Amino acid sequence: MHQHIHQEILQKMNIDALNPMQEESFVHISSDSDVILLSPTGTGKTLAFLLPLIEKIQSKQEVQILILVPARELAIQIEQVIRKMGAGFKVNAVYGGHSHSKDKINLQHPPAILVGTPGRVASHVRKGTFDVDMVSYLVLDEFDKALEIGFEKEMKEIIQSLPNVQQRILTSATQELKIPSFVSLKNPTRINYLSDSNDHLQIRRIVSPTKDKLSTLYKTLCGIGDQSGIIFCNFKDSIERVSDFLRGHHISHACFHGGMEQKDRERSLIMFRNGTHRILLATDLAARGIDVPEIGFVLHYHLPNHEHEFIHRNGRTARMCKGGTAYILHWVSDTVPDFVRHAPQKELNNHNPPPQTKWNTLFISGGRKNKISKGDIAGMFIKQGKIDPDQIGLIEIKQDCTFVAVHKDVASMIVHTLNNRRIKKKKVRIYLI
Repeated sequence: MHQHIHQEILQKMNIDALNPMQEESFVHISSDSDVILLSPTGTGKTLAFLLPLIEKIQSKQEVQILILVPARELAIQIEQVIRKMGAGFKVNAVYGGHSHSKDKINLQHPPAILVGTPGRVASHVRKGTFDVDMVSYLVLDEFDKALEIGFEKEMKEIIQSLPNVQQRILTSATQELKIPSFVSLKNPTRINYLSDSNDHLQIRRIVSPTKDKLSTLYKTLCGIGDQSGIIFCNFKDSIERVSDFLRGHHISHACFHGGMEQKDRERSLIMFRNGTHRILLATDLAARGIDVPEIGFVLHYHLPNHEHEFIHRNGRTARMCKGGTAYILHWVSDTVPDFVRHAPQKELNNHNPPPQTKWNTLFISGGRKNKISKGDIAGMFIKQGKIDPDQIGLIEIKQDCTFVAVHKDVASMIVHTLNNRRIKKKKVRIYLI
């Protein structure tokens, strides 16, 4: 890829320049060596391996780059990053919970880049859905997590089925990376941007006087104010209980756990990204591999079992040299583990109102396949809906639908005024979600 094309991609993504980790990765991956890339969550590992690999693609025919990821959310996120890059290469994401028949239709015209979870990719390898002989570049993203959740058998099967891989790249956000021999790394270059401590992260303990911590959680959120953050629970049943409590106290939030339908999880992330919900109530599924903006805090309603899980959760905040806080909420009689015992205690301010949000999310029944752009939607809302540009927030366009954040004061009016209007010759439904 010539330098001007490289710059064009960064401009399309509104990125001024690569960070030092991305620069170093670009040099080593471009040199064709196998690479182990260790860097914290949120530092741009996806772009770090995509930019140098995309320049190596020889044609738009057949799968040449295969990216294996531990979770469907990460597959979707990487697919979206590649589309934003606008390099002109087809990409598809395959993962469990997504129709096999849709995968088969998409892969009839093979993408140059295939992203997927090991279980689903292994299934397609067995069925011969794509030509494994053409795969030249293999990325194992969040490799340790894929092993941790039990994908070793599938990854071994996939890797052993690829006869012509020229370069292997592993990424992780943890130091404790044990690489099985089946990966077949050849004299890998190790790029390590992990450190034992994050100077921008504050850790604070909040002590609940009662075993039921819900009232202390409420006071904590009032004290934190209108920052965006993730509250981590260990079980989906706990999430449902906390969610019922927050809803009863008029605190806007989204939920995210493995018991939810994929569509509902995606909508939770969309509404968290666009500010409709300032709080994401989640299991460890959200500790890695999801696309969320810079957040001000994480709150451990339950502590995880191991310190490395605690570190991964905290990696959602205080990223890219910005400050953030990890709060540990525990009952006064709880025995806390050594890795948080010395964190200072935070006193609560009981006089603040609960956090508020000013955005609602609208669903529009048209997307990329209808050639609808963000400019089309913003223009329609401003000209026909007669609202100010600053009353429109984040616009996310999917293949067959779009989600738009609008100011709460105008959301109902927009639905009433613009529902069943046409965008790019398509009559669209618009409703509040």
